[in-house]
Amino acid sequence: MEITFKVINMFDEEKPEVLAEEEQEEPEEETVEVEAETPKEESVEEPVEEVIFDEEPEEEPEAEEVHYENAVNKGDFILVDMTGSSVETGEVFDTSIEETATAEGLFDAERTYGSRLVIVGDGYVLRGLDAKLPGIAFDEDVEIEIDPVDAFGVRNPDEVATIPYRILRSKGINPYVGAELEIDGRSAIVRSAGAGRVQVDYNHPLAGRKIVYKLKVVEHITNDKDKMRALLGRRFLGIETKEFAIKKAKKKLRIGIPDQIFFGENIQIAKRGVALDILRYFEDIEEIEYYETIKRS
Repeated sequence: MEITFKVINMFDEEKPEVLAEEEQEEPEEETVEVEAETPKEESVEEPVEEVIFDEEPEEEPEAEEVHYENAVNKGDFILVDMTGSSVETGEVFDTSIEETATAEGLFDAERTYGSRLVIVGDGYVLRGLDAKLPGIAFDEDVEIEIDPVDAFGVRNPDEVATIPYRILRSKGINPYVGAELEIDGRSAIVRSAGAGRVQVDYNHPLAGRKIVYKLKVVEHITNDKDKMRALLGRRFLGIETKEFAIKKAKKKLRIGIPDQIFFGENIQIAKRGVALDILRYFEDIEEIEYYETIKRS
């Protein structure tokens, strides 16, 4: 429907009658229909489900370490005589005893034999052996069996590779079954050789085998100065630790170097190693100083 708006000029004198007529017309009553108001349903608020956030679980207190009387405890400094062998074959692979090394054909003239320092729980020996030391009585012969996973690991077939014979020969390597080689910085054992190919195994020779250690705790070191001497002996192999002078003044430790090792190989590396060991285990020491004394002959 088209709606037309008409604009009336109130100042137009030519059309007064029209205006008059419009004024006389009674206005029609405007009827307003009111719809009956539908009563609104009262809104019922649904109960709000309370969200309960999980409380952070309280940290469980660390279990107190068991303390053993007259036996080894974690953190102890001990000297141990020990020999390790394969349960399966009985083959000895490690010993601290010179006579055993000689009898088993393992003697090495460049190695120092004697009771070995072990600080229990700090990885001075195989993980599986370290974990079983607490509780062992002092000065008693014991045997400790260790499963492969806690010894030298399980065998991994992916660590076995085949290499052309000519490649090894080009590197000056003469491969034969049982030979222990170093290939590109990795240790390997030749398992087979023939037809121009060599099979090498990068797994540890004792991987997958259960091992056993026969050992005896021959000394439990409790005196701080003796502990320091034991740490010195671990780095300066073959030197009597009593030859080192040890003087402590407040937080400073002075160590006198014996003249027989003035020109020893890797002496600086050994000195740094001892210093780091002592700072690790003796919190009251902040500084370590080495000194040398040359006397008139």
